Amino acid sequence: MNKFVALSAGIPASLLTSLAFADGEAAQPQGSFMQTLVMIGVALLFFYFILWRPEQKRRKMLDQQRGSMKTGDKVTAMGIVGTVSKVQETTVILKMVDGSKIEVLKAAITDVQPASGEASSCDTTECK
Repeated sequence: MNKFVALSAGIPASLLTSLAFADGEAAQPQGSFMQTLVMIGVALLFFYFILWRPEQKRRKMLDQQRGSMKTGDKVTAMGIVGTVSKVQETTVILKMVDGSKIEVLKAAITDVQPASGEASSCDTTECK
């Protein structure tokens, strides 16, 4: 019962304060509209520079890496690490450590490490 009394006492007070502040806002409808437009513009700029632009750069770099793959490069595709055996138009044939070969889509490749003379002939843990 006490909660109901406290709640019912608080509602008229909040209505009175909202009505008092509503008069000040109604006097400047033009300014609030401009503020809204400015805030939307700031939000769009924020999303462009923080989210969209870096993602476009990352995709462009990854597409360049996928396009420059050649036989002997070490790639990662969906967590599978293998060496490029053959590059086709839309797929790549990877050679696994045990000698087996699998075919994956180029779009599934997330990392390309160019082949170097020493690194391609031995495992990185054995060469160090």
